[in-house]
Amino acid sequence: MRKTISLFLIAQGLILLTFLFSYEAFINVEVAFFSSFLIIIGSSLAYKNMVKKDLASGKYEEKRDLLDEIDDKYELYDDEPINEAPAEELDLKEIVKEEKAKIKTFSLSSMKYGTKGGFSLLRLVPYIFLILGFIALKNNEILNLAFYLPALAFGIVIASLISKETVAK
Repeated sequence: MRKTISLFLIAQGLILLTFLFSYEAFINVEVAFFSSFLIIIGSSLAYKNMVKKDLASGKYEEKRDLLDEIDDKYELYDDEPINEAPAEELDLKEIVKEEKAKIKTFSLSSMKYGTKGGFSLLRLVPYIFLILGFIALKNNEILNLAFYLPALAFGIVIASLISKETVAK
């Protein structure tokens, strides 16, 4: 935690040095830094919370090997027999119905799973801050992309380092 705070304070110290250059540079760098910083930290926290909820629900108790999932997406080549009955007694129509039920299709529940991490407040609020900050700088005619764009990258780097240390735990 101490390393995280010191890294953030060092970044803010460097940003404060831009005030010596000009107010315009300082405000562009500060808004861009905070925007990208909050987006990365918010996304990391939202993803962490989503994974914790999925693990707590027991959703991922038994997971196949990744290579096996790629090679045999629908478990067609399993070593286990489908049925212990001889081949003459198998009901092929019933087996096909069972296998079709296993195939995941697009549905509201699958859409909900794909979007639940995207609509987290931890992710939406920083994006709103990014948009409103950009608009405010543009409307006040102090937007300077020469300062703004590198500061976005600087915020991404600092937030990535901090999220690896704090969110990964």
